[in-house]
Amino acid sequence: MNNTFSSDVEAVDALREAYKELRSEIGKVIIGQDQVVKDSLISIFSNGHCLLVGVPGLAKTLLVNTIARVLGLSYNRIQFTPDLMPSDIIGTEILDESRHFKFVKGPLFSNIILADEINRTPPKTQAALLEAMQERAVTAAGHRYELPGPFFVLATQNPIEQEGTYPLPEAQLDRFMFNVTLDYPSFEEEMMVVKNTTGNYNPELKKVLTGEQILFFQQLIRRIPVPDNVLEYAVRLTSKTRPNTPAAPQITNDYLSWGAGPRASQFLVVGAKCHAVLNGKYSPDIEDVKAIAPAILRHRVVKNFKAEAEGISVEDIIAKLLN
Repeated sequence: MNNTFSSDVEAVDALREAYKELRSEIGKVIIGQDQVVKDSLISIFSNGHCLLVGVPGLAKTLLVNTIARVLGLSYNRIQFTPDLMPSDIIGTEILDESRHFKFVKGPLFSNIILADEINRTPPKTQAALLEAMQERAVTAAGHRYELPGPFFVLATQNPIEQEGTYPLPEAQLDRFMFNVTLDYPSFEEEMMVVKNTTGNYNPELKKVLTGEQILFFQQLIRRIPVPDNVLEYAVRLTSKTRPNTPAAPQITNDYLSWGAGPRASQFLVVGAKCHAVLNGKYSPDIEDVKAIAPAILRHRVVKNFKAEAEGISVEDIIAKLLN
C-alpha cells in the first residue's frame, strides 16, 4: 500500500481496507475480544494510548504482541515491578571509554511499549511515562530525546489483585485515551482458544502496515470533518460529568465527586472520527461518539461514597448520561 492517494476519500477507503486486513490477521491469534481489538486499533490510528484491564489469562500481553507484529513496528515489553526505577525505563548516562558521558537509551525507545501490570510499580516510576505519553519525548540529565514515531503505550492492569499495587494517579490515567475492559470468552471461543494453544497451531502473520503508513493515517483522521452538532454533543457530554456545574444533571451531582477534563472531549471527537471511518462513513455522527464514550470516560470520572454505598457503578452513570 502506498501513501499516494488522489483524495482523502480514497485514503479513507484504503484505511478501511487496511483495518479489515488487520482484524483478519489479528484474528488468527486472538479469538474473540472483537471490541477490545477494535478499540486498541482506534487508539493507535487516533495517536492515543490504551489501558487494558482484565483478569490474568485473557491474552492482554498476546494481543499487544500480535498488534506489533502485524503493524511491523518495533516492540518492547516492560514488566513493571516494585523495584523498577525510572532509569530502567528511560535509560541512563554512562561514562564511556573516552571518559565522556553517553546516554544509553532504555526500552521506552520503541514504537509500541507494553507496560505490563503498570500498577505494580511506585508512582516515581509511573511518572517516568508521563512526559513520554504526552510529548513523545523524554528528558534525561537536562537533554531532551525524541521517541520514535509512531509511539504507543498499551498498558495492562489486573483489576482483582490489589495487594502490592500502586493505584494509577488521575494525571496518569488521563493520558490514556481508552480504558478497555476485557471479559471472559464465551464457551465456544474458549473451546477454540484451548484447541489452538494446546496443539501445534502456529499461524504466520503478515505485516499489513508500516510505521510511515500509520503516521499518514493518523494525519488523515485529523483531517476528517466533524459537524458542529457532533462537536457540541461531545463537549456537552464531557461537561455533564462535572458535578456542581451548570451542565451537570442530578445523577452527576448525586454520585460523582470528580468529572472528566477537556482531554476527554478531544478524545471523544478524534475517536469518533476514527470509529466513523472504520465503519464505512466519511464523517462522524453522534452515534460514533456514543460508541466510544464508555471507554474514554470510565477512567476519567470518580464516583463518591454515596455511589459506592448504593452499588452504583461508573458504567451505570455513563449509560444514564448517554441516554
